Amino acid sequence: MFGLTAREIAIFKKLSTPQKIQDFVTALPANFEKSGDTHYSPRRVLREKTAHCIEGAMLAAAVLWYHGKEPLLMDFRTKAHDEDHVIALFKQNGYWGAISKTNHAVLRYRDPIYKTLRELALTYFHEYFMFKGGEKTLLSYSHPLNLKRFGTQWITAEEHLFVMDDALNDARHFPLVPPANRRHIRPADPTE
Repeated sequence: MFGLTAREIAIFKKLSTPQKIQDFVTALPANFEKSGDTHYSPRRVLREKTAHCIEGAMLAAAVLWYHGKEPLLMDFRTKAHDEDHVIALFKQNGYWGAISKTNHAVLRYRDPIYKTLRELALTYFHEYFMFKGGEKTLLSYSHPLNLKRFGTQWITAEEHLFVMDDALNDARHFPLVPPANRRHIRPADPTE
């Protein structure tokens, strides 16, 4: 299936729930891209044993697809001086959850308890801030990107998948803060 090797299939089979997928993605060392920008396919993530957010999200989406779920990604857009983030979405019993690879503990997994994607996206808002000054930087979330539209080749691709990043950037994004309330956003305090 998907052109996976027997070893890759064994890993995908073992990761049979979103919780197991999250545990696997969390255990991968962070890809700090020391030799330049990367967008590893799921196959390359398994081989290199490292991932950053979009790489972890694509691996999670591929495993979810293997188990009969839709392979969906969501992009979070931030202010220019911060970094965007990508998560894999899943639905259980009608509620949305998310799998996330990140260096920041608060931007990780979300249990499937959210009725709408906006509800889920809002849970990341207060956690997304600059450590110096507490400025909250999360601006918007994207419409889900279904990776089925790219066929299955992306799962085992050897080349970098910058096309996924481009597609996420081109996806429709929805603002999190109503324009009239932007000036009322309070910075995170030192305790946060």
